[in-house]
Amino acid sequence: MDDGRASNRGTESDESIVARLVHWNEARTGLNSLLRHALDEPIPGGARLAYVFGSALLFLFLSQIVTGVFLAMYYVPSADHAHTTVSYITKEVSGGSFLRSIHSYGSSAIVIVLLLHVIQTFMYGSYKGRRELLWIVGCILFALMLGMAFTGYLLPWDQKAYFATTVGTNILSEIPVAGNWLKQLLRGGTEMGTLTLSRFFVLHVFLIPALIFLFVAQHIYLFRKAGAAGPVSADPIYPNLPTEPFYPKQLVIDMGFALLIVVVIGFLAWRIPTMLGPKADPSETVFLPRPEWYYIPVFQYLKYWRGSTSVIGILVIPAILGLLLVGLPFFDRSLERRPWKRPFSVGAFTAVFVLGFFGVQSHREDMQSPGVAAQLRKQRQHEEEFMKEPFQPEVVGASAGGAATNPLAGKGQSLFTAQGCDACHGENGTGTAAAPKLTRIGIKYDSAKLESLLKSPTSNMQLAGMQPVDMKQDDLDALVAYLQSLN
Repeated sequence: MDDGRASNRGTESDESIVARLVHWNEARTGLNSLLRHALDEPIPGGARLAYVFGSALLFLFLSQIVTGVFLAMYYVPSADHAHTTVSYITKEVSGGSFLRSIHSYGSSAIVIVLLLHVIQTFMYGSYKGRRELLWIVGCILFALMLGMAFTGYLLPWDQKAYFATTVGTNILSEIPVAGNWLKQLLRGGTEMGTLTLSRFFVLHVFLIPALIFLFVAQHIYLFRKAGAAGPVSADPIYPNLPTEPFYPKQLVIDMGFALLIVVVIGFLAWRIPTMLGPKADPSETVFLPRPEWYYIPVFQYLKYWRGSTSVIGILVIPAILGLLLVGLPFFDRSLERRPWKRPFSVGAFTAVFVLGFFGVQSHREDMQSPGVAAQLRKQRQHEEEFMKEPFQPEVVGASAGGAATNPLAGKGQSLFTAQGCDACHGENGTGTAAAPKLTRIGIKYDSAKLESLLKSPTSNMQLAGMQPVDMKQDDLDALVAYLQSLN
């Protein structure tokens, strides 16, 4: 009996300590009340699978932050080192390829869930009944998420990332008056280089995530202020259905959906790792850029606007569609939420699905053109070959030693400096913002091809400022020997 009483006193003592800690924390932070307020959110009509998308987006965004932090520990945002650091993550860091793939697939998952969330919100009429600001903030978050995907695409600095982003930023120049200024602001100059990478890195890692956190907080506040809209049969202002608290049923459903996302993304990252292609080479003239799948419809759509009509397709139509989307709660003032009772608005919204047609058409055109299909296969093959190659670290300044051991290359190095080549390509061909680096160019091209490029630069090289080299054959041989020594 005494032992039983002692045991009970011990249990009561432990419970008293826990209760005092909880009370102490509540008195100073109010965290317990906040959690109860969050978990007791009333849901008209009860918990449903259709309500998981908002929580899933928050979960995906936080997972992108976590994986992004680990990737940023190795990443260097410069034209010289960005690709090398991503290659190091992919090929050398334990679990690095898996982590990078999780981050990449997570970006696609965000776009998919975001689209599902927008469609579900529209079809349920959840923007009605004093939820105008909630819808507008959601539209802003939609744009910010797409901006995150666009700015992150360039950071690996491989061929695909470089040329796709070049096309994307060139589109800005089609905007009247401010187009060229916007392009140069985003690029940090007229050409893509280290300044472009650093600006995209700041946007992707600091500015856009900060804005997303700000608007997510506003979105949650406005959602709790307006309350859950409930099923389509409920009144959007005064839902007349019995309610059920968010905890535990809806929380369990949300967690189950999040677990499903983790399993799918993890499986894809394990079985189909994200590719990394060869380092960006601005002198490449035949590379065919293609954006990520979620930008393919826009890529195809822009093909139909050329010349003087381009401003209509690039600026006017997107601006009108954007205003219609943001202003939807003000245009559709009816409180009717059932889709079959809103044929006009639902019909207009489904026109968005024409973007899917653009995506299919883009793929079809690529496959129907033998030359394009062959080039795209070749590019894919280059990516696969690069992924199989062992990691090769950057060796800064190694080229000078190569020139010193070869008298002909030594003469070429003197000519390289005397002709002012280092002003654009940097000392020992290490590259600058004005021109690409020349290290390892001898691996890519043989001596005959190098001599041909020096005598007759490609159109892209000439646009970048490269002039035909006019010198004696002996000097030209020396210059080619030096370029080959830069390996």
